[in-house]
Amino acid sequence: MRIRIEGSDLPGRRAGAEADALRLGNVHVGVQRKAEVVDQVPADAATATWSFEVSSREIDGVLDVGGPWVHGRPGARFLYLSWGAVTDDGFAMFRRAKLMFTDIPTELLRAAHEGNGTLAGRVGLTDATGGPLCARVRPPGVAWSVE
Repeated sequence: MRIRIEGSDLPGRRAGAEADALRLGNVHVGVQRKAEVVDQVPADAATATWSFEVSSREIDGVLDVGGPWVHGRPGARFLYLSWGAVTDDGFAMFRRAKLMFTDIPTELLRAAHEGNGTLAGRVGLTDATGGPLCARVRPPGVAWSVE
């Protein structure tokens, strides 16, 4: 199953102390693949897009997803968007946003599983206080479609 996450409204693009700290701290956001955060995008980028494949299978009439991009146990699977500072020593993660597969409408997940298009999630990456989005992101904070 093909997935594309489209991030907008990155927090480092705003004015103010928090945005300045993100830019000066070289903060990036990426998608987590196993324990590694890949495809990192600066917090002041205009947008961020991640595309990848996950496995999907039907078990007793229920769709389950898996692979290196997917975290969690069956029935509670999710994707991580991880925030961290890029330093000479690597990526120092400090915050994560969780996109739950259980929050995706069943008909969309099934359509993507059946190969009827890419499962696309659109998410604003700034929280209500102007910082990097974190914790569980539920609709309408993330909008899912199949394209």
